[in-house]
Amino acid sequence: MDKSLLHKKIIAALEHLHQGAADAAKRAHESATDEENEAENKYDTLGLEAAYLAHGQSQRVAQCEADLLAFKKLPVIDFTDQLAASPGALITLVDEQGIEQNLFLGPVAGGLKLTFMARELMLITVMAPLGKALCGCRAGDEVEIRVAGQNKHYQIIDLC
Repeated sequence: MDKSLLHKKIIAALEHLHQGAADAAKRAHESATDEENEAENKYDTLGLEAAYLAHGQSQRVAQCEADLLAFKKLPVIDFTDQLAASPGALITLVDEQGIEQNLFLGPVAGGLKLTFMARELMLITVMAPLGKALCGCRAGDEVEIRVAGQNKHYQIIDLC
């Protein structure tokens, strides 16, 4: 597998999210500064609410920019039998029911889902419970995490 293509696809997905956030921030700013949103009396908070929304959207844009930068700095590593899982690893797990899932261990943007080479992937971070458990593991290792009061067992069947 060409991990550089996967890396580019993740960056493209993050750029798409950034563009959506930037567009939303622009609309929120325009709404906040629109003269129709000027307060007519001391109880009219529409303009204030629009300003809060614009601020929140600007923070979202900044987070998207930070996520993009983190992935652009992430080296593309092909994991071998000698390398343990760390950010940049593509990990295939199987759970107790035999259900496989493909995870990309990244520095940020946990929860982002995408399709790559006919495989559904989800990004997880090293801060997530499963991400923490996977760090330092190799193909064949088993991990256990506690989710909603239940222990979940996984086996790493592939690491690349």
